[in-house]
Amino acid sequence: MKLYLAIPLVLVALLIAVSGAAAVTRGWVLPMNRRHIRSPRLYGWGQLVTAFALCWQVVFGLVIGDSATRQWGALSGGAMLVAGLIVMLAGQLAGGSRQGSGTP
Repeated sequence: MKLYLAIPLVLVALLIAVSGAAAVTRGWVLPMNRRHIRSPRLYGWGQLVTAFALCWQVVFGLVIGDSATRQWGALSGGAMLVAGLIVMLAGQLAGGSRQGSGTP
């Protein structure tokens, strides 16, 4: 993986991680997502797993030189990414009485 791919991926992962930390600690989600998220803390954990998976992909794409290790790292990073997305989906579908703000 080239550096011009790694830097934007790490920045996106950082933004996702900050949003996830805000959701886990304060129950705050971005205004455009408030209507859809029923369990903000669960959604935040999903964001944190997704951010970690993106960083995992960058590490195994840049740092690791061994071909077999890189493949297993990419495969496990992809599995973590899917797991994070499933947890985020569960945060949208989970029960809760959170009301969205804004106009319909």
